[in-house]
Amino acid sequence: MNYQLEVNDLKIEVIKKNIKNMHLGVYPPTGRIRLAVPTKTSEDVMRLFIISKLAWIKKNINQFEKQERQTPREYVSGESHYFKGHRYLLNIEYHNAPPKVIVRNNKYLDLYIREGSSQIQRKTIMLNWYRNQLKAEIPSLIEKYEAIMGVEVAEWQIKQMKTKWGTCKIEARRIWLNLELAKKPSIYLEYVIVHELVHLLERHHNDRFKAYMDKFMPNWRSIRDELNRFVI
Repeated sequence: MNYQLEVNDLKIEVIKKNIKNMHLGVYPPTGRIRLAVPTKTSEDVMRLFIISKLAWIKKNINQFEKQERQTPREYVSGESHYFKGHRYLLNIEYHNAPPKVIVRNNKYLDLYIREGSSQIQRKTIMLNWYRNQLKAEIPSLIEKYEAIMGVEVAEWQIKQMKTKWGTCKIEARRIWLNLELAKKPSIYLEYVIVHELVHLLERHHNDRFKAYMDKFMPNWRSIRDELNRFVI
């Protein structure tokens, strides 16, 4: 059961489900608020819980509002693009052959395209390139932590997500990773993979989950905080 609750001019998405405790989250890029509660939780209890967390909620919303937002990309020469945390200048090269992207001199991303290619086509080529870079990096990280944690992933996929860096379908043992991670330092990709694999051991973000994270990636909190400064 999903519905919206308003408290102190804040709109909260409420989800009632078969859980034992309430879970509150504030999500990028706009500071969307979601409260998951046990099925029989009363509205008065929810309101009191939200009021007790108002300072925390507003702090997180303010952080998202202060985050720099990249202007829409036009995929033209001289434009800034990021790969593995480094800033590159896009350089358009025309050629009569299949499109490709080449990293040059740690400074340029050379995008080879046919003359007359549209902005949408250039964007698609770049996104496919980012996807292929992640596909090359992900398997070894998953294999590494499967062995360490004693878990097994049945399937993993890459997709563009607006509010999450990754998700885990526990019953199917399937994880999804955000395409935007290709633009961030590799340690963030590693953190998200560890985070999602830990969900195969513990469904909720509780003390047990945090203990697993401490065990498998002791510096995970600082990495998480750095990653969450970015707007997806």
